[in-house]
Amino acid sequence: MAEEQKNAGAPSQPKKQAVKKTAPATTTTQAVKKGEELSKTGKMKKWFKEMKAELKKVIWPTTNQTVKNTGIALGMMLISSVAIWGFDQIAQMGVKALLTLVG
Repeated sequence: MAEEQKNAGAPSQPKKQAVKKTAPATTTTQAVKKGEELSKTGKMKKWFKEMKAELKKVIWPTTNQTVKNTGIALGMMLISSVAIWGFDQIAQMGVKALLTLVG
């Protein structure tokens, strides 16, 4: 009964039509040959051109975001260093206590 209520409120979906299968695409080796034809300088130029295109896609942070993120990183580093220093002091006191008991 719950199924019928779900289906009753749902809009009707169009039926999928059959997709005709086409012949597989013929592959050529021209793409491979083009890569082999490039000289070392041509390959380097292509690499730099592609790298420049990718860097244009990057969303760079604003100055405000960079300052905030740097402050957070420095704050976490300070907190971590104080915590490690505290654990080191506790461990040092423990070792000294054991040496006085044993020695």
